[in-house]
Amino acid sequence: MSPSNLEGITLGKYRILEPLGRGGMAQVYKAYHPQLDRYMAVKILRSDLVESEEFLARFRHEAHAVSGLRHANIVQVFDFDMQDDYYYMVMELLEGNTLRALLNDYRVRKQRMPLTEIVRILKDILSGLSYAHGEGIIHRDIKPANIMLTKKGQAVLTDFGIAQIVGSTQHTVSGALMGTLNYMAPEQGLKGECDTRSDIYSLGIVLYEMLTGYTPFDADTPLAILMKHLNDPLPLPTQVDPALPLTLEAIVLKALAKDPNDRFQSADEMRGAIESAEQNLSTETRSNVPPPGGFSQQAVFSGTSRKQISDHRFADADTDAGIKPMGSATQFAPEVDSPLEGLVTTLTASLSKIPIFRISPASAVFGGIALYIFVNFIVVMADALSSQDVMARAWSVEIFLFASFLALIGWGTQKWGLMIPSGIIFGTGIILAYCSLTGRWGDWAFLWVAELLFIWLSIFIPVRVGQTPNAGPVWARVFGVAMPIVSLFCIIVIIVLAFLVASLSPLFSQIGGLL
Repeated sequence: MSPSNLEGITLGKYRILEPLGRGGMAQVYKAYHPQLDRYMAVKILRSDLVESEEFLARFRHEAHAVSGLRHANIVQVFDFDMQDDYYYMVMELLEGNTLRALLNDYRVRKQRMPLTEIVRILKDILSGLSYAHGEGIIHRDIKPANIMLTKKGQAVLTDFGIAQIVGSTQHTVSGALMGTLNYMAPEQGLKGECDTRSDIYSLGIVLYEMLTGYTPFDADTPLAILMKHLNDPLPLPTQVDPALPLTLEAIVLKALAKDPNDRFQSADEMRGAIESAEQNLSTETRSNVPPPGGFSQQAVFSGTSRKQISDHRFADADTDAGIKPMGSATQFAPEVDSPLEGLVTTLTASLSKIPIFRISPASAVFGGIALYIFVNFIVVMADALSSQDVMARAWSVEIFLFASFLALIGWGTQKWGLMIPSGIIFGTGIILAYCSLTGRWGDWAFLWVAELLFIWLSIFIPVRVGQTPNAGPVWARVFGVAMPIVSLFCIIVIIVLAFLVASLSPLFSQIGGLL
């Protein structure tokens, strides 16, 4: 008899009534216990997942551990057993729906959850996680489908221990848990190793989805999703919705650090951060927002982390035509990315760790204007205090100021494209500064080659950045900070040299007259 046709039979003391839902690893039925006159939920594990001889021992061990958990935010497991090759667990029957269903309801209405509701759900889950972790139990498969919301509004974690019973990594790749990879911590997908901080990462993905309406890493194949968790910088939640509170974004960034040591080290620590950030949050339902360009469904195979994958089944299940199945941990298909693309990806990952805050486009404009006024004031004052016409040779500082202004606009708008005109103008400023300081305008006969080089670099590098998923906003922020700093350095050097040239010109003229 198939698991989908069990209505009316009796498993142990429980009469199966009707199916309630089906997941990647089990089917859930409503059941009735006649002696207790109580309705239960019976979760029957899929028989095709029972592949190893140690499954029964592992099932009993994990089920026994989970049945010992007693917490309001963890579903209560009452019993576990096997009958006719059916392995089942008996749990309390919760009246309500899953967080996944709630999120889908909001999506259908083109809305997102109120921030206060998000915080309430998150605090409930963290409370249950804190208790379970204290008992030595790791969930290993936190996702919206495993979070129940009761009619009283309480969030309850389900499926504790299920992933460990059947072996989450193997069956995720073979298809039983395909969606789970969207929420899986990098170290869990890479090596099959996880601890309490892996649960923190998975919950961080859930928080990200509740805030934005999207999961941050998605692709067409399991291997591609894993690669994004390992290599791609996290798209900022405020990139999707600039109105999100920065306090909540900071919590997301810490929970989703790729290195477990950089995350919250406990559920209590994360709950404390949430409680500190929950003041003055909106209670209103928020409108849905379209995903930015960085949220691509395109599969990405890149980075050095791919060579560290110890489980060849990730590639066995991959469907991309350019990736051959891996026979062992060292037998990989050739990298699809060029060395330059790999370099851009590596640099992006490094640059994303630089704590550069976001600024608004208006702040970028006012910052650029302020920089213009300040530098020009200094130059005019220096020119006035000197008897020499400094600006006659230092006028090229205006070119560097304009390059900085464009870079600041790119920072504020998160647009990498403004790196192109900013870089071209900066390179042109260097050539014109040389000509104005030395008076050797005839050197343009060979300097035009340098101009072409500046133009090529200013176009080639940003375009490569734009082709790297999620790299554009990172480079735009870093470039927006670096360009004004470099420009100010060049401006100082130009002004000093202009003073020296202006001061020494009469001396050189006198020496020339004597000669």
